[in-house]
Amino acid sequence: MDVSRICADLVAIKSENPPGNTADAIEYIRCFLEGLGIRSTVTGRDTGYCNLVTRGTGSDLLLCGHVDVVPALDEGWKYPPFSGKTEEGYVWGRGATDMKGGCAAILAACSETIDRVSHLPATLAFVCDEETGGEKGILKLLSDNLISPCDCLIAEPSPMRHPSIGQKGLCRLEMKFSGTPAHGSLYPAVGTSAIMAAVSFLSRIKTLHDRDYPAEEWTRKIIGMSSEVLGKEFDIPGVSRILKKITFNPGIIRGGEKSNVVAQQCCLDLELRIPWGCSIPELISEISGFAEHGTILSCSTQEPSMTDPSSRIVAITCTEVRKVCGGDVSPIVQWAASDARHLRNAGFRVLEYGPGEIPTLHAVNERVAIKSLENATLIYQGIMNAYKIKPG
Repeated sequence: MDVSRICADLVAIKSENPPGNTADAIEYIRCFLEGLGIRSTVTGRDTGYCNLVTRGTGSDLLLCGHVDVVPALDEGWKYPPFSGKTEEGYVWGRGATDMKGGCAAILAACSETIDRVSHLPATLAFVCDEETGGEKGILKLLSDNLISPCDCLIAEPSPMRHPSIGQKGLCRLEMKFSGTPAHGSLYPAVGTSAIMAAVSFLSRIKTLHDRDYPAEEWTRKIIGMSSEVLGKEFDIPGVSRILKKITFNPGIIRGGEKSNVVAQQCCLDLELRIPWGCSIPELISEISGFAEHGTILSCSTQEPSMTDPSSRIVAITCTEVRKVCGGDVSPIVQWAASDARHLRNAGFRVLEYGPGEIPTLHAVNERVAIKSLENATLIYQGIMNAYKIKPG
C-alpha cells in the first residue's frame, strides 16, 4: 500500500478549520476502510462536522487522528497548498504534517495488517475539529460513548525517536475591560481608558513568565530531557524555559469607539500554557486581581497531563520505534495542546507519535517526508501486532 499516495489524496481534500467541514475527508477514509472489510460509524453528516469510528475492531488499543487542518493562503507556497504534490521525497501541502500524514500511515498500516490477520487489533477514530478545541470531534465521541478508555496512540507529528507522553496545561480567558469615556484631547487628565487598562493588565501578566514552579523529581527529569530534544528540533534558544514556565499569548484584543474618544470598552482573549506544579485555580484568582478595571467573562482550563512512562502503550511504542529507526528512543513532554488532554482526562493512556516535518507545522510549505510516512506505517503495524497478544 502506497502511504504517500494516501497522504497526497487526503491533503488534496480541503478540510480547513474554520469552517471545519470534514465530510469529504471522512468519506474518503470510510470508503478506504470499507474496501478492507472494516465497518465504521460516521457522525455529523447533517452538519459536515464528520467523525468516524470503526465497529467490531480491537478494544485494547485506539489509533486516532484528526482530519481538519488550519487555513492556508496560496501566497508563498512552492506548490499549491492543497495540491498534495509528491516531489523531492516529500508530500507537500496543508495538513501533510499536521496531521494527514499520520492518518495516512494509520490507514496504510491497517491495510498491511488486515492482509495477515482476520481481525484488526485496534479501534480507529478520525475526528473533525482538533484545531478548534475538540468539541465537535473527540469530545463528541466521548459524550456519545463511541469510544471507551484504553491505550491510545494519536498520530500527531513527533520527533522521530521521541514519542510524546505529556503536555502542559491550558488556560483560556475571555476578558472585558471598562473605562470612563471622555474627549480624547483631554486624556489622561480626564477619563479612564479601557484600552490602557488592558495594557496595564498585560504588563502584569508578563511577569508570570519569570516564576519557577516546583515539580516532582521524575517530572523535572523528563522535562529536562524533553527540553534538549525540542531545542534541537525547533532550534529555539532557551527552550527549556518554555516547558518549565508559564507562557502567555494575548491572541485577540479589540476595543475603543473612535480615535478622539477615551475608550469605554476593550475585550481581550488571553491564552496561557501552564507548567507542572502550578495551581490553576490560584493562578486565575491572582489574574483576576490584576484586572483593576476588568472582569473575566469566560474561562476554560486543562491541567498539565502525562501518561505513565512505564505503561504498556509507551513501552510497546518505544520498542517498535527502536526496531524501525534505531538509536536511543525515549518519551518526552511538549508545550502544545491536542486531543490527548481530553482523552487523558477521560481515563485513556495516551501517547502521540507520528510522521512529519515539525518546523513546517501550520507554516507555508508544510510537508512530510515519504520515508517518515513509511517508517510510521511500519511502527503502527508493529504496535497493532503487539496488541494482538493480551498482557499476561
